[in-house]
Amino acid sequence: MKINNRLILPLLTTTILLLAKFYLHEQSQAWSGFFQYLSPVNTILIIVGVVWTLLVGTGIAKREFLKNYDINQEDNLKARKIYTQVNILQKVANFVILLFGLGLILISFESIRQIGVGLFASAGVAGIIIGFSAQKAIGTLIAGIQIAFAQPFRLDDAVVVEGEWGWIEEINLTYVVVRIWDQRRLVLPTTYFLEKPFQNWTRTSADIIGSVFIYTDYTVSFEEMRKELDRILETTTLWDKKVKVLQVTDAKERTVESRILVSAKNSPTAWDLRVYVREKMIEFLQKNYPQNLPRMRVTLDQVGK
Repeated sequence: MKINNRLILPLLTTTILLLAKFYLHEQSQAWSGFFQYLSPVNTILIIVGVVWTLLVGTGIAKREFLKNYDINQEDNLKARKIYTQVNILQKVANFVILLFGLGLILISFESIRQIGVGLFASAGVAGIIIGFSAQKAIGTLIAGIQIAFAQPFRLDDAVVVEGEWGWIEEINLTYVVVRIWDQRRLVLPTTYFLEKPFQNWTRTSADIIGSVFIYTDYTVSFEEMRKELDRILETTTLWDKKVKVLQVTDAKERTVESRILVSAKNSPTAWDLRVYVREKMIEFLQKNYPQNLPRMRVTLDQVGK
């Protein structure tokens, strides 16, 4: 079986350290002073080497597994689901590996092992206090694991959080990064998404319906606006030819609100389509029906003397 190039260095380093361990064990009786510490240091380095190898191994396993899923394809719902689960599970595995390695390093020293036993025996109250202090941190870690399996959202989902429209860019054990439409980043703890409501526009499919609101005067022709919407959509590849609706959704004292619904293959494309349709509809009204733009009406009554 061919070994991945990324594994060669940590495996070679760990093997050399293991061979050195056998040599130091044979010579430990003859050494004193500074040299007597070489064996314990070598033990620590072996543990570090094993941890390094395991961390590299989880990264390789993740990349090899995800080769079968293309997140850049149009219908990428399944791929985003797998990416989300695998990324979080890798982070959990790396956390456990690091914790296990640290524990092995600590118990490799006799003095530290004795201190640890004493602390466990005499610091029950302190342990309870620390447990309460770490409750929030532990809850955040558990929330990250829960998101990996329950998946209220996935990587690249279109969401509305804290009144901001954006896409899930990064999911970690303790926090989630949302890329806002203007390239800002909104960083939220994982517990936020389990405790507060948020909108997920691509929960069940990658395609999305975008809305555009146009405000006009009462005298506008809605049939002409519908014909123009048909013409605009036929001239762009952003539209996926599934949803195309223009409806009057509100009538206020000075303006009429028309809502346009159009569909696209994914959330970034839907955003571009909404901007394009809004711009072209406004240009259409400016050039052909300027008298139908929103206006203020004032009636002047001539009062006789």
